[in-house]
Amino acid sequence: MSDTLSRADLWALAHAERAALADDLAGLDAAQWARRSLCGRWTVEEVVAHLTAAASLGRVRWLASVLGARFDFDLHNDRRLAEHRGADPGETLARFRRIVRSTTSTFGPTEAWLGEVVVHAQDIRRPLGLDRTPAVEAVTPVARFFAARDFTVSGRTAVAGLRAAATDGPFAVGGGPLVSGTTLALTMAMAGRASFCDDLTGPGVPTLRERCAPA
Repeated sequence: MSDTLSRADLWALAHAERAALADDLAGLDAAQWARRSLCGRWTVEEVVAHLTAAASLGRVRWLASVLGARFDFDLHNDRRLAEHRGADPGETLARFRRIVRSTTSTFGPTEAWLGEVVVHAQDIRRPLGLDRTPAVEAVTPVARFFAARDFTVSGRTAVAGLRAAATDGPFAVGGGPLVSGTTLALTMAMAGRASFCDDLTGPGVPTLRERCAPA
């Protein structure tokens, strides 16, 4: 895989991952929509509404929303989630389908917005037992982005002093005790999802697991 994906390439990968998630959601029943996701207190339906909001809010509206919430980002996210949630799960899914090909975003590199859908899709899939794995080509730029900085997640902090190496692709970073596994498992662990540490091996796993634990 090329190390220099263009912005258009990254958006195309994000669109493909959104479309795949929409297909997975189509068969859910009411109980599944209400199931708790890996994303804190949000249900599956609420995570989907959050993804719709993230793909619908440009910089100006985002700034207005954050200012209106007095920089309380939980309140900001809850308000935008409520705005984009439908009257029922079917409407929530329909709204999500309408933004599948959106390139609207706020601040930060495109890798961050590809990461938004890669991570939140697994926040939904794992509790539901859905085993679809995104393409390594889609996850690798997210893994590299997370490992290089603390932006939307504390990825660089998570793997500091560790050697993280994928078993299914080219991603590898750092030095120190080894943590190895799929690119997806490494990415999700860097995003703070401790359950994915169960999919990793190596002497660095206990350190990474501790860093994934809630504060």
